[in-house]
Amino acid sequence: MKQLLYFSAPWCGPCRMLGPVLDELSETYPIRKINIDNQPELAREYSITSIPTTILLVNGQETERKIGAQPKNYYIQLFN
Repeated sequence: MKQLLYFSAPWCGPCRMLGPVLDELSETYPIRKINIDNQPELAREYSITSIPTTILLVNGQETERKIGAQPKNYYIQLFN
């Protein structure tokens, strides 16, 4: 099973641009939005040093990590 973890914060400009895209995609794909200010322990667990960061998990294992906002099609292709 695939799941995308999306690490962001409300004060992050690129996160505010990417957020609505991933909100839309979350209607179809399993995307978990993680606010690093509210969940710092999870950000530490995944060694998040920059935001936005997305991590693709396949069967619970990290298979891909991307820092920065990417085009919508990038995220769709992760699930196909």
